[in-house]
Amino acid sequence: MWGCDAVNSTGQGGERPVCQDAHLALSVLSLLYLLLGLPIGLGCNALLVLANLCAPGAMTMPDVYFVNMAVAGFVTSALAPAQLLGPAGWALWSPRSEVALALLTLSNVSSLVAMYCAALLSLDYYIARALPHTPAASVHNARHVCGFVWGGALLTSFSSLLLYICSRVSSGTECAELQSAQAADAIVVLIGYAVPTLAALYALVLILRLRRAATPLDRDVDRLDPSAHRLLAATVGAQFGLWAPHYLMLLGRALLAARGKPLDGRSLGALQLARGLSQLLAFSSGSVTPLLYHSLSTGFPGKVRGLRRRLWCARQRCPQDQGVVRQVAT
Repeated sequence: MWGCDAVNSTGQGGERPVCQDAHLALSVLSLLYLLLGLPIGLGCNALLVLANLCAPGAMTMPDVYFVNMAVAGFVTSALAPAQLLGPAGWALWSPRSEVALALLTLSNVSSLVAMYCAALLSLDYYIARALPHTPAASVHNARHVCGFVWGGALLTSFSSLLLYICSRVSSGTECAELQSAQAADAIVVLIGYAVPTLAALYALVLILRLRRAATPLDRDVDRLDPSAHRLLAATVGAQFGLWAPHYLMLLGRALLAARGKPLDGRSLGALQLARGLSQLLAFSSGSVTPLLYHSLSTGFPGKVRGLRRRLWCARQRCPQDQGVVRQVAT
């Protein structure tokens, strides 16, 4: 669980109780998330992926992006216990340990995939609304784009592995410039949040302008389901809103470290509380996004019924299958 750093051991000015209160509050919120949010995140993401993969013919372009966001959300939810239950001060959870590096790399990959899938979903949705018959915003292209997103996220997260190898192998100062935590946090904020946020906002502005301009194409039967706009707006807002405190904390930590001035006990306790809350909000995104898809997607209930029917037929032979067997036998 969360712990207090060594802060002003004299305990003057009521600084130590602030850290203890922050520790208690974060521990309670972490337990609530592990008991409620974690099962919901794992179960809903797994159901979203399985229901869509079992009905590939019914998948639309938005479904492809939601499946990839669900995989990223499943990874984020699976990493939450290791972060929230990791005892403070344990060597395995130290910033330079192998376990911490692996968790950080997986977390960066999943967050990058979720962010860029949400941003690209917004752009493809605009293309599908503006040009309903174009193959640019199609299921086939969306699958290839998501593949590039996963590859780009892995390549971007490779920098953490490079820093770790350089710090372990090199004994000199040739890697000193690469080991700047402030620069690493700034790069993560720029690539992981600023760029996809600008892309998503630009796409949403274009979509709003397109919806205000009524055209005969709005009655085109090949256009996307109107409910997809509500799902898109809710998903993009929740995804970027829940991750915003985490990236703001990274940016704030880089700015504070650049100042070079140590914080007092009260400020450090407040910083720990804000950092813990931002991480909890980021973890909760793995539960909120699939819940939005389950409640706002009009085609998802039918896919779930198809998944149940398929699982039922896997345990025992369905009546339709028995009829097919009789026809083949005759």
